[in-house]
Amino acid sequence: MKNTKSGVLEDLRVDVRVKLAALWAAELFLQANGDIIEFFRAGVLKDFLAGKTSGIEISQGILLGMSAYVLIPTAMVFLSLVLKPVWNRWTNIVLGAAYVLSVVALTIGETWAYYIFLSIAESVLLLVIVWYAWRWPRLSA
Repeated sequence: MKNTKSGVLEDLRVDVRVKLAALWAAELFLQANGDIIEFFRAGVLKDFLAGKTSGIEISQGILLGMSAYVLIPTAMVFLSLVLKPVWNRWTNIVLGAAYVLSVVALTIGETWAYYIFLSIAESVLLLVIVWYAWRWPRLSA
């Protein structure tokens, strides 16, 4: 009979696939939160309603590009769980690194503290994705 009153909490190992999927999901939450908070900035909602974002005319192409930008991490939540390990590892490394670069590029010139804070948080999550994928566990010989 197993003693269940030892006071020691069970610590199950979480598979790297689950960690990666959770990190991509967290990345999406930060993206969505930043987009929602942006509407509280003076003039942003007015610009959106007038068909502009960050001084750029909102077009089908812009909206398609924004949709594709969000589609990739959305798909990575699922793909991190189902891709074969070699493809999974490299997809997470490449896309994680690419998204860090895009977050940094989109933050250049930004002065609002919330935006900088969320960009740093996103970058940290993305770097952790790259780190976990880079250190993907190997089979013992």
